[in-house]
Amino acid sequence: MALTVSDVERFEAARPRLEAIAYRLLGSASEAEDAVQETFLRWQAAGAGHVEVPEAWLTKVLTNLCLNQLTSARARRETYVGQWLPEPLLAGDPMLGPADTAEQRESVSYAVLTLLERLTPGERAVYVLREAFDYPHREIAGILDISEAASQQILHRAKKHVADGKARIEIDEAAARRIVEEFLAAATSGRTEPLVRLLTQDAVSIGDGGGKVPARTKPFEGALAVATFMRGLFKPGTAKRNLVGGSPGIYATTANGEPAVVAVLDGRVIGVICLEVTADGIRAFRGQANPDKLERATRHWAATDHGEPLLRPF
Repeated sequence: MALTVSDVERFEAARPRLEAIAYRLLGSASEAEDAVQETFLRWQAAGAGHVEVPEAWLTKVLTNLCLNQLTSARARRETYVGQWLPEPLLAGDPMLGPADTAEQRESVSYAVLTLLERLTPGERAVYVLREAFDYPHREIAGILDISEAASQQILHRAKKHVADGKARIEIDEAAARRIVEEFLAAATSGRTEPLVRLLTQDAVSIGDGGGKVPARTKPFEGALAVATFMRGLFKPGTAKRNLVGGSPGIYATTANGEPAVVAVLDGRVIGVICLEVTADGIRAFRGQANPDKLERATRHWAATDHGEPLLRPF
């Protein structure tokens, strides 16, 4: 069924919100874009002019598409090579969505997106709609075809799962840059001790190469093990330069609201490491090197100015 100009404009006005919801639900920018496009096709097929409450209708269709995607994604991740991590979004990416409240900012942090993998699809949907987009339980119940009481119970359960793994602090952009600079100075010092002092004792380092880029299949655990790995990661070497095809520039920025190290080679983002920071130090490094999960980051990087890199380690 043909859409009017007004119908298309109405959908395009909703697209940023829909993409932000889908990204939080799926942890993948590319899959979020696909889900929103499928929502548009269903909007077209349904005859947009006959939809009484477009926002509610679009959110319901999108959410259910994402729930179906999450169910199949779980099966795919059982055969995923190595550790699975979400797709990072660099500072300023509109898909990050609203960031007016602490709950909204936290819901899209790399640390929380990783924790959301613990939840069932239904728990994840309730958590995202309530915490990130402030939907009342009455509307969530309508979207998911459950009762308001069930929505409240699911949220309570989901928040408990997420809270069990978090003790982060909020960091502004200037502080994030200082943290990254301090980390890089320690990592390139050639010594392990300066790095250990920056970490919590239970620090971990997780890498996602998706079977396309070398990455350890199990996390490094403990401050000493993580510090030793990071020192080696930033140690100059011809073998590393040959492996990545040159000497990447290393930049400090934020990704999903967390301090981040970004490696760029010939205009292409080849790695993003997000730092989870607590009051006691850096608790986790989550490194994304799977090229399939860095395409949007590369496009976003190309559209913004970042100045000179902090260093070229190899």
